[in-house]
Amino acid sequence: MVDLKTDLKARVRTPGWVGEFRAFIMRGNVVDLAVGVVIGAAFTGIVNSLVKDVFNPVIGLLVGGIDFSNLFVTLKGPHEATLDAAQKAGAVTLNLGLFVNAVIQFLIVAMAIFWMVKALTRLHVREEAKPAAPPAPTQTEILLTQIRDELVARNTQQTPPQG
Repeated sequence: MVDLKTDLKARVRTPGWVGEFRAFIMRGNVVDLAVGVVIGAAFTGIVNSLVKDVFNPVIGLLVGGIDFSNLFVTLKGPHEATLDAAQKAGAVTLNLGLFVNAVIQFLIVAMAIFWMVKALTRLHVREEAKPAAPPAPTQTEILLTQIRDELVARNTQQTPPQG
């Protein structure tokens, strides 16, 4: 009686690239990158909220109550009071405030990455500063040491005492 599962495996071959892809995915760098992307997405949400809910109101207050998210120029169409209303009316707008928000977000992310890299570099330098253990002697070095010790022992035995 023929086992169908074994027969099917013998007929269907897995392409060679599948094994390579599996090895690629399971490498540590790819997993680390995936974790970094997920953390980066979460960090983006925090930065967006920080810019929108904390920095923009303070900056707007300092420059006379300007709401950056509604700072726009209507290029074509009806002139509305808010960006949302202008977009709903079908107006073509130049969204300067949203660009300012994006620049602020970029600067915050760049500053956070700068400080993180600086801290990691400092940590890495401290690890390198630790004295490394001397490497174990090779077989050749061990043999040469034994020969040297043997020659020294022979020379001290053959030399007549002076005195």
